[in-house]
Amino acid sequence: MKKIAFVFPGQGSQYAGMGKDFYEQIPECREVFEEASKVTGLDLPGLCFEENEELHITEYTQIAMLTVEAAILRALQKKGISSDINAGLSLGEYGALIASEALSLSDAFHIVRQRGILMQKAVPQGGAMTAVLGLDEKKIKEICEYTEGIVSVANYNCPGQTVITGEEKAVSDASEELKKAGARRCIPLNVSGPFHSKMLENAGRDLGKVLENIEIGEIKIPYITNVTAQYVKDKKEVKRFLEQQVYSSVLWQQSVEKMIQDGVKIFIEIGPGKTLSGFLKKIDRTVTGMNIEKVEDLEKVTAALQQEECLC
Repeated sequence: MKKIAFVFPGQGSQYAGMGKDFYEQIPECREVFEEASKVTGLDLPGLCFEENEELHITEYTQIAMLTVEAAILRALQKKGISSDINAGLSLGEYGALIASEALSLSDAFHIVRQRGILMQKAVPQGGAMTAVLGLDEKKIKEICEYTEGIVSVANYNCPGQTVITGEEKAVSDASEELKKAGARRCIPLNVSGPFHSKMLENAGRDLGKVLENIEIGEIKIPYITNVTAQYVKDKKEVKRFLEQQVYSSVLWQQSVEKMIQDGVKIFIEIGPGKTLSGFLKKIDRTVTGMNIEKVEDLEKVTAALQQEECLC
């Protein structure tokens, strides 16, 4: 039987209408939205389904994305589809923790609501992020290290695509040096802050205080953290990694390579968009990537897994 990984995207893939068909057609998914609304005091169906500016503001984006991911996960579980390993990119790591049963839905919703607020408040003036295309990650890291000011790698997404983050001038200066070193393009990202940089270290520390009152359950399905691209084997380590994740590099490519090394053949992206499926194609074309963002995708994936003999 082929090993399956559930992978969950981070913010940036959100759009008005995401998750609506799951909410309308599957009662268990509606319950997830109701739970998120109850825990946070927000109208999650309204936030996710209606055109609004808040959906693209960090403090609302994060809880909206997680709600949709958790609802789709619930639909998958209802179909009897389970994973062997879980992982998520940045915010998506909370979806992985729910899938691994280390976090309850209510706790995950509470944490992510606070995480979004803390990150939004902590965003300093003069921060920026830029996607660097077509240059070796080691060269990118080296140039960031000798550039004056705060600039570092935010995301190792896939071969040929790395994101840098930090002070606006430092990111701009590094971008010029990266282009001289052979980068095909350096594309400034339309984001509200320098995420995954040490400029958000205070937000990470504040999140640590939120986590103090949360009970982490046993990790029933292995999951990989962004911070190390390794399995978290001791539940006592989960809070530390979630705190560090706010201001550390996201080792996504390395996480996927680790899962493939350990025998994963099928990756199911759970949530809006196909960002992680796109990264997967650039990391290793020999494995299978599927994504579920609509109810019709769920039916296609279920049928494909039956054909692959992953379901009894």
